[in-house]
Parts: sequence; structure tokens; C-alpha cells
Amino acid sequence: MFYENVGEPLRFAFLMIDDMSMMSLASATEPLRSANRLLGREAFRWDLCSLDGAPVIASNGMPFSARPVDQALEDCHALFVCGGMRVKPQNERPYLGALRRAAHRGRAIGALSTASYLLARAGLLDGYRCTIHWENRAAFEEDFPQLTITGTLYEIDRNRLTCSGGTAAMDLMLHIIADRHGMDLARGVANQFHHERIRDAHENQQGGRLQQMGALPLTMQRVIRLMQSNMETPLQIEDLAATTGISARQLERQFRSHLGMNPARYYLSLRIDRAREMLLYTEQPVIDIAIAVGFASTSHFSKWFREFYKLRPTEMREKARSEKRSVA
Repeated sequence: MFYENVGEPLRFAFLMIDDMSMMSLASATEPLRSANRLLGREAFRWDLCSLDGAPVIASNGMPFSARPVDQALEDCHALFVCGGMRVKPQNERPYLGALRRAAHRGRAIGALSTASYLLARAGLLDGYRCTIHWENRAAFEEDFPQLTITGTLYEIDRNRLTCSGGTAAMDLMLHIIADRHGMDLARGVANQFHHERIRDAHENQQGGRLQQMGALPLTMQRVIRLMQSNMETPLQIEDLAATTGISARQLERQFRSHLGMNPARYYLSLRIDRAREMLLYTEQPVIDIAIAVGFASTSHFSKWFREFYKLRPTEMREKARSEKRSVA
């Protein structure tokens, strides 16, 4: 771990980005504050920073004072970037420079939520395991196919720490607290926030339809995982059923009983959902997105996309862009 030979206090810097997720920032900093209170000393210290020291506005409209990031780098052990709305490509360069300067100084580098994009753009995740919020994972994998991207709550790989955001940031910090000061303190901190169970780094994110996976028959779970892994070249339902040792008719009965639709329709919904994520979180052309989720033409893709979301793909992308412009 990056802090093996580091004394107290362990110092973090949080590089805030406009429209960042306040939930991720609070989930990362509040456990440190609580740990200090329970220990009765300053075992952890943190600074909030921005590129130039200007205040930062979170996605909920709340402003945060900040130090210049280069000042914070002078005495921190780890720099976390607080994500939320993705930084526009034309505005990335200063952030990439700050991250590379931090890495050059030997600081550990972390990302909360969508900030994993910036670490990847800076080349700081090559050769490391990493994670990102489940809603962004498909687009992230398309943009950075060379990376080892997991679906876990958080990843700590040597001096790289990535987190899927939200309350998963609390589990990441509780892991660090437990590693440095013992599990009893970590449990005490978790109890302060009614955080019933400290989740392990290897636990999968429970996003969207994945919440219901654990209650499904094992045959269905296996088939759905195969569907999720084979979007660009969809598998035949008969072939999916054969991998579980049951017939296609039996598989169809299971899907209708548990999910209210046949396997083909469910498979299609997975592909359309992934296309939606790519439309919202990447700038890839619609034809490339269509091919990535198994459609040979944009017309065929647009037909099915409109059936599920009542909008054509281009309309959904433009709507999302308009909403971002109205907030900016």
C-alpha cells in the first residue's frame, strides 16, 4: 500500500471538478473526520483543491472553497480526483498535467466515480486494475480497451485507487482506516454513519438490473452473464441454453416466469441499455455504437432504440447535450 512507511497524519488532497458528485466527496472525507474524533488525534488530514484555487460548484449547486492543487501536492500522500459530470475533452489538459505532476512526485493517485476517465487519459491506469461507476463502464471499456476494468465497488492496486462513486467511497476509506488502525476502529466509524456492513473491495456494484441477479436461478444468471459479455456478436438463444444444460424452451419459461419476457427480448434490452450508456458518455458515432451492440445498420438500431426509449439515438444524445448546456 502507498502509505506503508508513512507516519501520521496520512494526508489526502481532493481535486474537485465543477459538477462533481458531493455524495462521493462526503463519503470519502467524513469517515476520515470520524476516525480522527474516535481516535482523539489527527490521524488523517485532507485538503480540498482546484486547479487554480478558485471555488468549485458541485452538481447540486453548493460551492466549495479550495487550495491550488500544486500547493496541496507539496504535502499530501495521495491525490484523489472527484468526478461527476465528465470534463469536456477540450478542458482536460490542465487536469491531466496536474495528475502527471502528482505521479511524477510519487503521490498515490485516486479517482472517485467518473474521474477514472481522467486517470486513464493521463496514462496512469495502464497496467493497473481499475473500476468506474456501473453506468459508465460500457463506454469506458470502449474508450480504453487496453485497461483491466472491473465491476467492483473499488480497486486498490499498489498506488492507484479507483472507486465507483457514491457510498462506495466510504467503503474505500473504511478499508484504509482498518488497514492502518484496525477493524474495530473501522467498524466504529461505520456505525457512526449507520453503515451496516463494510463492503469488501471485491464486491460487485449492484447497479440497475444487476440488483435482481442474485435471486434468479443459477441457469439464468449464467445466461445473463454470457449475454453481457457478448454484445457485439450476440449469441443464439439455443446456444445460450446449451451452456446451462437445459433446452431453449425451458430457458424461455424461466425468463418469462422471473422477468416477464423471453430471453431474446431481455438480451435486446441489455444491448439497447449499453447503447444508451455509450450515447450519453462517449462521443462515438452512432454507427460505431450500433455495431458495438450487435446491429449491422443504424436504421435497424434506431428502430429498436426508439421502441425502448421513445427517442431516436440522435435525439437522446442531443437532449442530453442540451441539458448539460442549460446547467453550465
